[in-house]
Formats: sequence, structure tokens, C-alpha cells
Amino acid sequence: MKVKDVLLNGIIKENPTFRLVLGMCPTLAVTTAAVNGVAMGLAVIFVLASSNLVISLLRNFIPNKVRIPAYVVIIAAFVTIVGMLMEAFVPQLYKALGLFIPLIVVNCIILARAESFASKYNPFYSLIDGIGMGIGFTVALTILGAIRELLGAGTIFGVSLFGQGFEPAIIMILPPGAFITLGLILALLNKLDQKRQQKQIKQA
Repeated sequence: MKVKDVLLNGIIKENPTFRLVLGMCPTLAVTTAAVNGVAMGLAVIFVLASSNLVISLLRNFIPNKVRIPAYVVIIAAFVTIVGMLMEAFVPQLYKALGLFIPLIVVNCIILARAESFASKYNPFYSLIDGIGMGIGFTVALTILGAIRELLGAGTIFGVSLFGQGFEPAIIMILPPGAFITLGLILALLNKLDQKRQQKQIKQA
């Protein structure tokens, strides 16, 4: 197992949003702007990496029957830290993300990595896996947020790109816009995968 492979796995091969389609609740809800996607993604990186590390360190001490409750308690501790830090230093972002910060506790991405990776591998690789998955999630949310913000408000990270004459498609920053954007991205990725597989078959 190589560090590079573990890291890139979460960013590309098993991207939690575009490949595994996990964590859809915050993905669809907070990506009305690119900055929201970045903020949520950074919070998830911290929680994923930290919880993976601690769970891996404690994996031989946690009884099998209570492993899920134990994982949730560990994850909740780091989510609480993230929430307090965001509320103290970036209160506007904290308010914008609202309920979805504490809901990181039950984000299926984090629980899935705790169960499938951190509970089986050593602390170093578990930390790298958490970072890779977190980066993949952040990239996905930022892309979604940027597209929706651009089409729905004519801005990127709050910077206007088209001037006053631009007529935004308001639907893009509403809930239907999230489903439309994600659906089109997934369709594009599936099409590219199909073409790559067909090319490999022809070369074989």
C-alpha cells in the first residue's frame, strides 16, 4: 500500500460525492456558494482525519459490540471542536452552514471510513485516508458551489464576473439547482468512464 494511492483514492477513484455518492444532505444543502463548499469541506477534512487517527489508535481496545457508538462519540468530539472554532473565528460562515455543522457527526462518509478503513489499518494510513477523502469531498463541494453560484448569482467567491446586466438563473441557488448540477456532473463522469472503458477494450 502506497501513501500516494491511499491519498488519491479519496480524491479521484472513490471520491465520496462523485463516485460513492455519500453525504448528499450537506452536499446539496450548503453548496449555494463556493465559499460554503470550501468551509464545509475543511471542517470535514479535520473531522475525518482526526477521527480516523483516533479510531485507528483505539481499534484494538474498542469492543466489537459497541464499536459504532464509540465511533460516533469520537466523531462528535471533533465535530464539537470544529463548531466551536468556526463560531469563534468565522461566525458568518458558521451561521451560513447552520445545522449542517453538528450533522457532520452522522455523515455517512465519516462513519463509513471509520468502519471500512480506520478500524482495520494503522494510524498513519488511516490519517492519510481521512485527509484524501476529506480533500475529495472538499473539491466536490467547491465545484458544485462554484457552478451554482456562477449561474445563480453571477459571482465566484462573492466576486461579480458579469456586471449588472447579467440575469442569473435563480433556480441554481435553490434546492432544484443542487440536484440539476449534481446530476449533470455525475452523468458527465459516467460518460467519460464509459468512453475510457470502451477504449481499453479496443486496445486489449
